[in-house]
Amino acid sequence: MGFKLGRERGLEATNGEIKTKLRFGRQPSGIESIPGTPIIPMPLEEGIMGEANMDGSIYVNEQLDPSSFEYRQVVNHEMRHATDMKIGKLAYTDNSVTYNGEEFPRMDIDGVDSILVDGEWKEAGDTGFPWEDDANNGNE
Repeated sequence: MGFKLGRERGLEATNGEIKTKLRFGRQPSGIESIPGTPIIPMPLEEGIMGEANMDGSIYVNEQLDPSSFEYRQVVNHEMRHATDMKIGKLAYTDNSVTYNGEEFPRMDIDGVDSILVDGEWKEAGDTGFPWEDDANNGNE
């Protein structure tokens, strides 16, 4: 028994007007998606615009307008983290962040999610983390 691929469906145009488009669109539930990476609007803590999750999803602050430049920047930044997680370059747990094989301890200090980098405890999401610096290189 053989396996048969379906017919290729590319862009179709009539008189210069595109009739079909290749696009990401919106899922029926209203959740946007990049193939393999659901983008979910969520109420996030003040000052947090997005989060990439170990399950491959991305949370974006529900207050961001999906048609805005800022929204696209946030998705691009978090997509860099999601890609790093998928290829094994970045991982995190409640107790640590691992980046390029180096483990960085993580803990709550006075109710603040903190990560030890270069002998200094810094608030998660702050600047100066190697994984944030790499993700920001594509956005500057």
